[in-house]
Amino acid sequence: MSLLPHHPLLHTSSYRLGPLVEEETFARLCRSRDFLAANIDRPVRLDDAARVACLSPFHYHRMFARAFGETPSEFVRRRRIDRAKQLLARDHLPVTEVCLSVGYESLGSFSTLFRSIVGKSPAGYRRVFPVPALAIYRFVPACFLTNFGDARPF
Repeated sequence: MSLLPHHPLLHTSSYRLGPLVEEETFARLCRSRDFLAANIDRPVRLDDAARVACLSPFHYHRMFARAFGETPSEFVRRRRIDRAKQLLARDHLPVTEVCLSVGYESLGSFSTLFRSIVGKSPAGYRRVFPVPALAIYRFVPACFLTNFGDARPF
């Protein structure tokens, strides 16, 4: 008698489970994901992304989630928020301009979404990652500047 719990998939799962998506479908989904990433600053409909993958919208949504572990809208949302974080940390753009440049039309919905995902408001996030006064030195360690370069404090 076995001490392991008896389940039909326990010993056969590695043999029964194949790839999650066929190779050709995966290539089409990757092409569509690249299309979504390239048009991150514009509103893209599910039908347009599905057309790039040569799939029906419902099948496309299901296959995209299966292949990448997130829906197309979650992918776009994640990429937009990541881009907004880069812009807020690096540039001196107003929050409204960052909102519009990453494809959102409403500052209120952008700020609410940003806060729910990041945990800080866009302005609060900028205070955590301020742009130094000496922007040309922003990627040079302070110890290097102190010893070999301009020793002015940030």
